[in-house]
Amino acid sequence: MINNLAEYTMNSPYLTELFSLQNQVAVVTGAGGALANALVRGLVQAGARAALLDRNVERGREFAEQLTAQGAQALFLTADVLNREQLEADRDVILKTWGRIDILVNLAGGNVPAATVADDQSFFGVPLEALRSTFDLNWTGTVLPSQVFGEVMAQQKSGSIVNISSMAAQRPLTRVIAYASAKAGIDNFTRWLAIEMARKYGEGLRVNAIAPGFFIGAQNRAMLLNPDGSLTDRGKKIIAQTPAGRFGEAEELVGALIWLCSPAARFVTGVVIPVDGGYSAFGGV
Repeated sequence: MINNLAEYTMNSPYLTELFSLQNQVAVVTGAGGALANALVRGLVQAGARAALLDRNVERGREFAEQLTAQGAQALFLTADVLNREQLEADRDVILKTWGRIDILVNLAGGNVPAATVADDQSFFGVPLEALRSTFDLNWTGTVLPSQVFGEVMAQQKSGSIVNISSMAAQRPLTRVIAYASAKAGIDNFTRWLAIEMARKYGEGLRVNAIAPGFFIGAQNRAMLLNPDGSLTDRGKKIIAQTPAGRFGEAEELVGALIWLCSPAARFVTGVVIPVDGGYSAFGGV
């Protein structure tokens, strides 16, 4: 790889190599989720080998088979991100298959309906168990895979962890109390772990996060869109606060992910990158 931009010539493959993930091994949790299809395809198109982890065996295995049929190196492993023993078993399979782990994308997450507070509900009656469940899925479900797979990276003294934050972490949204709190925790954990990894295991260890704006998925579709495809009242409020004037498309997250995982971002760690159509920058006036 070219290590200095001064070495660049018009005929060199500098930019291709700069954003290449050739032969790197990427572990993706929540690989059966709404955004995973585009992100995983982006990783393998950049040259990575992909280990897909998800609780949904049928969906995850089908996705891995599709990728393999299209020429990618991919395997599916059943995983509950809250089950250390299962994650450790998956780690051992990946190491036996490919010998290393270079990338971890913590995609697993989501919300629990009982942990939300609608306009006609009261915060004071929200079940504590629902709050814990949402926090565990998002925060603990990021921390535990980071321990299990990040340890391999620490031994290698190289690797990139990419967490998934949310606009709810930066600007608290009504209703999603536990989800917003957990994602705020992801932002802080990302920065903490970036410092921990770099100072103890070297500059080759990087930890960053992507904070998506509003993307339509199975969990939020009914909240943002009516059955006829028109915007709900909540959807209208979000679009009014998004300078781009629309919801995001999953493919629009791929560039940020590839960059954060690639040599192009080798001096980038501890940051949360918004991909939000300007939502986080807009003050409403």
